Amino acid sequence: MGDSNPSAADTILAFEQIAAMQKGVQILKAGLKDEPEEHKPHVFVVLGASGDLAKKKIYPTLWRLYIDGLLPENTKFIGYARSKLTVDDIKEKCSPFLKVQDSEKDKVEEFWKVNSYVAGLYDKQADFKNLDTHLTTLSANASRLFYLALPPSVYDTVTSNIKSSCMTKVAGCWTRVIIEKPFGKDLDSSEKLSKHLAKLFTEDQLYRIDHYLGKEMVQNLLCMRFGNRIFGPVWNRDNIAAVVITFKEPFGTQGRGGYFDEFGIIRDVMQNHLLQIMCLTAMEKPVSMAAEDIRDEKVKVLKAVTALTLDDVVLGQYQGDPDGKTEDSKKGYRDDPTVPKGSKTATYALACLNVANERWDGVPFILKCGKATNERKAEVRIQFKDVPGNIFPDGQLKRNELVMRVQPGEAVYCKMMTKVPGMAIGAEETELDLTYNHRYEGVKMPDAYERLILDVFLGSQMHFVRTDELREAWRIFTPLLHTVKCTLYEQMS
Repeated sequence: MGDSNPSAADTILAFEQIAAMQKGVQILKAGLKDEPEEHKPHVFVVLGASGDLAKKKIYPTLWRLYIDGLLPENTKFIGYARSKLTVDDIKEKCSPFLKVQDSEKDKVEEFWKVNSYVAGLYDKQADFKNLDTHLTTLSANASRLFYLALPPSVYDTVTSNIKSSCMTKVAGCWTRVIIEKPFGKDLDSSEKLSKHLAKLFTEDQLYRIDHYLGKEMVQNLLCMRFGNRIFGPVWNRDNIAAVVITFKEPFGTQGRGGYFDEFGIIRDVMQNHLLQIMCLTAMEKPVSMAAEDIRDEKVKVLKAVTALTLDDVVLGQYQGDPDGKTEDSKKGYRDDPTVPKGSKTATYALACLNVANERWDGVPFILKCGKATNERKAEVRIQFKDVPGNIFPDGQLKRNELVMRVQPGEAVYCKMMTKVPGMAIGAEETELDLTYNHRYEGVKMPDAYERLILDVFLGSQMHFVRTDELREAWRIFTPLLHTVKCTLYEQMS
């Protein structure tokens, strides 16, 4: 019978893992240049607290920020939804997603003690006045954050009610509103929403969240580009043949086809996630790391991109593979019972964009995204031009590539040519590899939502989408969205 007690080696390993996690948290804290008003009260309101986004992302994120000590000390959390629930109900819904360690069980109970819940309708001003009363009772002089974990159909009503009933009135305190994508379905609907929000809030009160802007490797693009001299001279159309930005998922809609069909892969992924990555790849060096300086440069990139047409894209929709190994792979997009019959919504898109400025004119920026593909991957691939005057045998030299892998497993690697070991002088492709799991082993990588929600507490809008940026993004894609046609492709292709 084996010994159930942990060995000395297991104990040492456990302590090393805890130490590594603590080191990661310290790195996070050290990276915060502007700490929140540490001793001032804050309230964080989750609108749509009974929904999937709240239980799977928002509450787990607030818990991690709480346990890591990254929030102001006097912060309270309030859930708001139509359902008649209690904090215990919210706790039960969220528990599978909190990932609480054994050593954190006492702390998680403390977390739930600073939570409360208010039930109310989204279109009833009296209910929002009731919410305001609750917030004032918790802390009369607190800054307020509202997270809209809600369907876009209620954005207008909810934001109007926040403005009329729930804004802080205390000098020195602020109100900030976090809005989830999609920010409209096309240029007209997006402009309508933006104009509505502009009547209610100033730009510095609005935080349009795109969680890809909180990912480690997406944020690393700024450091890679503007913190390394070796890239500056070659980051242009004279040296780069193409930029390929890819997002792939190995599964289909999994019963969410009804929601997905309303938006499609272009609105869901390409117009926001991939376009944001493109902007960070193509932008000029900002005058500083200030949010507005960075967002100014991103807008300049978008203004230099012409609107897409059908000639610039390849669109597809996955169909079932009769020989698939799993039941899921045998079903196509239209086999999802929540998808309308005969739907022509694209689940795969490839678009070729041109940034018509002095640095990039003529370099194709190829954006690719798809569901039910052969792997899970998100990356940026910079492909350099062929070496001129090749002196090696034909076929030996391959193009240099710089690859930044966003997921899974953050990494930066450079494909380059080196001599084949041995007596002969021949060239072969190899990689200079910075895989984060190896170089930063044990260091806690914060979730994208952790970074972004903390940014809202800090008042940093660097990683959020500005109104004019959103307008330009929709300008590029709207003509295409009104003329979409797609072909079929098999799952896992």
